[in-house]
Amino acid sequence: MADNRTYYDSFSDHYDVGRGRGYHRFLDEAEFSVAAPQCAGRDVLEVGCGTGLILERIAPMARTATGVDLSPGMLERARERGLEVHEGNATELPFEDDSFDTVVCFKVIAHVEDVEKALREMARVVRPGGHVVCEFYNTKSLRSWVKSRVKPGSIGSDGVLDEGDVYLRYDTKETILSYLPDDLEFVRWDGIRILSPAAVPFNIPVFGWMWEGLERAAMHTPLRKWGGFLVVTLRRT
Repeated sequence: MADNRTYYDSFSDHYDVGRGRGYHRFLDEAEFSVAAPQCAGRDVLEVGCGTGLILERIAPMARTATGVDLSPGMLERARERGLEVHEGNATELPFEDDSFDTVVCFKVIAHVEDVEKALREMARVVRPGGHVVCEFYNTKSLRSWVKSRVKPGSIGSDGVLDEGDVYLRYDTKETILSYLPDDLEFVRWDGIRILSPAAVPFNIPVFGWMWEGLERAAMHTPLRKWGGFLVVTLRRT
């Protein structure tokens, strides 16, 4: 199994390819829409900012926008976007206590083995009354069911590594809540990619826009609990 830095560095040079359309554009926009209410006019940190695709959306609305990632390759791409980013690990954030109003974290925590330590670190750097918005991979979803039955896809330009070469965890609402430190209280759940067993429908011309509309509508219904991605909003007490 590859360490997370090696895994993400291996495809940092082409991570952004195709992200501006279809499924990946939908996913980034959906994640941003969930985080946005806690970002406007605030000091925001994105943990696992990658190449800055979501942080770039946050920056114009935030008072300050900072990113942290363990992959130098990803950070190089983020700096090319003019973003303020730092190298660091989710379990040892390189910031002082009470430094931010909001911490957001997408596509990352499912790859962090010591999830409880990572959440404690996010709570540490958030000011009292501030928020943590964190995305988990949902065990009870179509996405999880498909992933358990399909061979992992290759990543990286050399094709040496695949999605099975990095630590990965799926959670339920119950396990997510069990990870929370005492100073983070639950606020709300959001679900993303609820109806789609695969990404393919998003990428079909014309039909993809209609499918995206269905997924966006489902995010605002009780069906959100079946989202392949469960986003929990927490408040620092």
